[in-house]
Amino acid sequence: MRSFEDRVLLFLLVVITLMLGWILLPFYPAVLWGVVGAIVFSPLHRRLSRSMHGRDGLAAAVAVLLVVLIVILPLSLIGAALAQQASGVYGQAQSGQLDLGQYFQKMLEALPTWVVDLLNRFGLGSLAGLKDRLSAGLLKGSQMIAGQALTIGQGTFEFFVNLFLMLYLLFFLLRDQEALSARIANAIPLRAEQRHALLGKFTVVIRATVKGNLVVALAQGALGGLIFWFLGITAPLLWAVVMAFLSLLPAVGAGLVWFPVALYLLATGSVWHGVILIAYGALVIGLVDNLLRPLLVGQDTKMPDYVVLISTLGGIEAFGLNGFIIGPVIAAMFIAIWNMFSDARGDGAFVHDTTQGTGR
Repeated sequence: MRSFEDRVLLFLLVVITLMLGWILLPFYPAVLWGVVGAIVFSPLHRRLSRSMHGRDGLAAAVAVLLVVLIVILPLSLIGAALAQQASGVYGQAQSGQLDLGQYFQKMLEALPTWVVDLLNRFGLGSLAGLKDRLSAGLLKGSQMIAGQALTIGQGTFEFFVNLFLMLYLLFFLLRDQEALSARIANAIPLRAEQRHALLGKFTVVIRATVKGNLVVALAQGALGGLIFWFLGITAPLLWAVVMAFLSLLPAVGAGLVWFPVALYLLATGSVWHGVILIAYGALVIGLVDNLLRPLLVGQDTKMPDYVVLISTLGGIEAFGLNGFIIGPVIAAMFIAIWNMFSDARGDGAFVHDTTQGTGR
């Protein structure tokens, strides 16, 4: 009878958990970033709590206020400036002052003959065909941007709702983190050392991924925008933000922006500008990725660089921008659980526990 009751309870647990997940699905970014923020800023909350003589609620409120002032407010200001530059670039493209297709055509015309022959050999067609395809792609992109602009009000409202929910959840997760951590640990049906290892791995991966990826993104975006401003390239802040987002992809990242621009400068006669950009991109921007990312991400997570790369790409493909956290976390949990399973089989614990369960 006891076994039947346990099975009913387990069934109800699974059903109710799935229903709760379905209800929270529209707000999963707010929940995700609330949990991530609680993990990342929990050391700050603990220091504040100690300085406030154990007043966890006040410490959580101060921590949330610091998150708003240090993280959210600067990002909002950058977003406003970015929107201004993006609208300027879009207006130039609409008026014909900025014709990317023509720039691309000039770059191709400046290429050596053997490069053009190589392009034709790979089936890329004539230069005119390439220009038509590029222009069609730009037109489609412009239409998509215009369509998104029509829903800016709804998107803004949804953004502020998610931001409020994230900050609201962050406050309670910080205030009640000790009790919540203990409840979650006790609910996991594993041995104590396995629970400790699993939750520790989860926390380390979240902190390392956010800390490492954001530091690398900010550094590469700032350095890229600085060199674009120095060389007089249009909308340096816009390209800085694009490089920061692309730097979330290990190994490739910001090079997807600065390298084609450098090739264009070389092909259109600005040789020294192109050489400076290539040298700066390889030696400065690239060095940030090669040094900081393994130090801040791979070393803390104890995952190989290729696992971090593949899991990040897969996570972004499956979950969008949120996937740069979800992907590495899933990969780290996969490795941790398989290691636990292998250790349990190696010392006979898994077989022993299974035998005990069938003998009762």
